[in-house]
Amino acid sequence: MSKPPSGTSAPVDEIHWPSLAAALASITAVGIAMGLGLPLLSIIMEKRGIAPTLNGLNAAMAGIASMAAAPFTMKFAHRHGVAPTMLLAIVVAAASALGFYYITNFWLWFPLRIVFHGAITVLFILSEFWINATAPPNRRGFVLGIYGTVLSLGFASGPLLFSILGSEGVLPFTVGAGVILLSAIPIFLARNESPVLDEKPKRHFMRYVLLVPTATAAVFIFGAVEYGGLSLFPIFGTRAGFTESQAALLLTVMGIGNFIFQIPLGMLSDHVKDRRTILSALTLIGLVGALFLPMLVESWFLMALVLLFWGGCVSGLYTVGLSHLGSRLQGADLAAANAAFVFSYAVGTVAGPQVIGAAMDVTGNDGFAWAIAAFFGLYVVLSLVRIVLKPKRP
Repeated sequence: MSKPPSGTSAPVDEIHWPSLAAALASITAVGIAMGLGLPLLSIIMEKRGIAPTLNGLNAAMAGIASMAAAPFTMKFAHRHGVAPTMLLAIVVAAASALGFYYITNFWLWFPLRIVFHGAITVLFILSEFWINATAPPNRRGFVLGIYGTVLSLGFASGPLLFSILGSEGVLPFTVGAGVILLSAIPIFLARNESPVLDEKPKRHFMRYVLLVPTATAAVFIFGAVEYGGLSLFPIFGTRAGFTESQAALLLTVMGIGNFIFQIPLGMLSDHVKDRRTILSALTLIGLVGALFLPMLVESWFLMALVLLFWGGCVSGLYTVGLSHLGSRLQGADLAAANAAFVFSYAVGTVAGPQVIGAAMDVTGNDGFAWAIAAFFGLYVVLSLVRIVLKPKRP
């Protein structure tokens, strides 16, 4: 197996497992921290009598923190190094996770949440950059499929931990902080192999959002549909006549699709000339699936079957979009573009619930499906226009 020189940011011909382990450890911590933290903090605020509006406003700090942290992450990493920045973010995230238990003043949870999710965003961006920078070009989709699968497992493990640990006492906070701290071990061991940022990005941060629009728009749609769908599907499902448990089980099926399709779609992206064609196909399937949702409410089984493949399509936008980004850029440009990628995801997580919720208010329960279809439809138009106007060079 070939081994890259210490500190290189150039991809190698084979998968370098220490670097992969470091990035996977970081993204596992991100997934579990968010999967455990979101329901835990919401339930605690509910028990303390905090109004749902304020509860939701506090939760929205996660997306705002991500958008605020993204532009500065690579500047900090350029100055102090990728691995040291990640290790510092781990310490800050773990300390702020415990802070939610020891700080009982609700209003102090707003800045605390910004600190926590800001640190988590730093880990998110730098783990993506690390794995994208060191992935073998001919196996990038496969490696990023593993990465996306682990992220999905982390998100799924968080609520599972919450169901086991509950919301009482310091234990759930200690476990969350402990998981975050454990991720420092593989990062520390592989610190000499982390990518080196020798130069600053050539463009302003916001230029990178538009530099590879097919990738950043894909992750925006991913954030909007996944976050908005997870937040509001239980309402759509129960209004459509399903019980709460049936609606929750449908979300689980969607999560299974999210998990099992990551690696196959990543591998498929390694064998196509232009990854944008896969992104267009995934959003087209997502569009058709969304339009059919209102017609499937009479059959739980058919709804589950559609959501299984639909979940896979949604998750594929993340994996294939990230792979497309890595195939287009390298070095400092890739680092800045990865930050823009996460920024776009954060914007999607803020916009998705707002747009879908407003659509349900205006047009009724079917507004859930129409809003999601609109998100997918916009991307289909964008991607097809890009493919026609900027065909991939051989």
